[in-house]
Amino acid sequence: MTTTTIDRSTFKGIVCGSRHLTHEAFQNDVRRAAAGFTGMGVEPGDCVGIFMRNDIPFLTASQAANYVGAYAVPINWHLVGEELTYILNDCGAKVLVIHADLWRAIHEAIPESVKCLVVETHEDVGNAFGLDPQACKVPEGLTNWSQWLQGQQPITGPAQAGLSSMLYTSGTTGHPKGVRRFALDEEKAALMRDFRSRVYGCAPGARCVVPGPLYHSAPNGYSMQASRISDLLVIVPRFDAESLLQLVEEYRLTAGMLVPIMFIRMLKLADDVRNRCDLSSLEFIIHAAAPCPADVKRRMIEWFGPVIYEFYGSTESGAVVACNSAQALSKPGSVGKPVPEASVRILDEDGNVLPANAIGEIYSRFPMNDFTYNGRPEARAEIERDGHITSGDMGYMDEDDFLFIADRVKDMVISGGVNIYPAEIEAVLHNYPGIKDCAVFGVPDEEFGEAVMAVLEVESEDSISLDEVRVYLREHLAGFKVPRTIETGKDLPREDSGKIFKRRLRDKYWQLAGRKI
Repeated sequence: MTTTTIDRSTFKGIVCGSRHLTHEAFQNDVRRAAAGFTGMGVEPGDCVGIFMRNDIPFLTASQAANYVGAYAVPINWHLVGEELTYILNDCGAKVLVIHADLWRAIHEAIPESVKCLVVETHEDVGNAFGLDPQACKVPEGLTNWSQWLQGQQPITGPAQAGLSSMLYTSGTTGHPKGVRRFALDEEKAALMRDFRSRVYGCAPGARCVVPGPLYHSAPNGYSMQASRISDLLVIVPRFDAESLLQLVEEYRLTAGMLVPIMFIRMLKLADDVRNRCDLSSLEFIIHAAAPCPADVKRRMIEWFGPVIYEFYGSTESGAVVACNSAQALSKPGSVGKPVPEASVRILDEDGNVLPANAIGEIYSRFPMNDFTYNGRPEARAEIERDGHITSGDMGYMDEDDFLFIADRVKDMVISGGVNIYPAEIEAVLHNYPGIKDCAVFGVPDEEFGEAVMAVLEVESEDSISLDEVRVYLREHLAGFKVPRTIETGKDLPREDSGKIFKRRLRDKYWQLAGRKI
């Protein structure tokens, strides 16, 4: 770590809160960890679990696992008990790198066969989450990551080629599945680096920021590349709208990966706060992971300039569609056109390719980025048609080959035989003054099978009239799309990315009705 005063606008390396690690120091730690993993019996093809919040050792352990030919397995640190046990057993993890406070909460779920390296939860992380400082210390008798790392001699041999992280799907139905990518040879690995540089913006020379959780596939892939080849990577323990703008100015950031809810929260900042920071260094802000309302995209481009980019894909497919600012303005609501490396099809229930503007299930193929599910090749076959795979999204391609997302298959509401797409309704609600966020979903209805319901997160109860919200919706949507029930709520359940856990809101209504979810 650097201890002298630094110039944040020119520093090159890895940053998290108060800590600044040069690229040379970071790579030295990677090689130390790689030697240590080898000494713990980690071999090519093995797995190293990572159960941490955003932090520098998260990336150190990930890079080190790949260095020795092993898969890094980032695990959502919100998981509890049997959920963690299942993933560690399913991937056969030999080692688990875990924050100290998380170890205290979940250590009983860690299989005895898994060796733990416990990372002291740094105050940069602890303060962001309001953690008890005592809980952040490594318990006595456990292997302290920092001490273990310093006791290793850096590995001297060349890095093994081609492996990356193995991300687990969310597991909304059944157990989560590990997306195990095939190793790439040197030529294909170089092509993938160039692809990510072009589509993600984490290119050589870029000064990048990642405020999203590193256990998610997009922030993980972005940060893994940026930490290797970009000038700077700033890891944000926990997103805060005003603080992110300050980081842009202080570090002269040029690039970053965000999600739409972050845009919405930044746009809701007071004008004097929004205009306080110099954002002129920005060149490439990429977003993904959730639909971005067209009006939000337009306002961000007006504010940041034509530096807003988007990609569409999934943990399984990778980025298969991309969109720049000019395309977003000319095709409002579109996520872009297929990238040259991939093909995209819209299929009906029988597997037939649908014509332009017809809604169906989205299938894609990215040969260079192919995968299987860990130990479950049959599950891979279940989502494939003619070499193309689906992640369960519905959408359509227009006559110019621009892709528009309707919604998830599982989120679509079928009311009286009519398909209703909650994402369309949510996009309209996001534009209503006083609404901070919203979730639209289907609830049981005796007459129509399902009815549309909306839960609104509002700035204050007094700032919103639900009757006026209904009038507004009727002005922008067909009557059958207007939610029959609208409620307000506070502190709605969220993922680290900021997205609302819609299923947690929806499930209770189906359970009360005694219906299968």
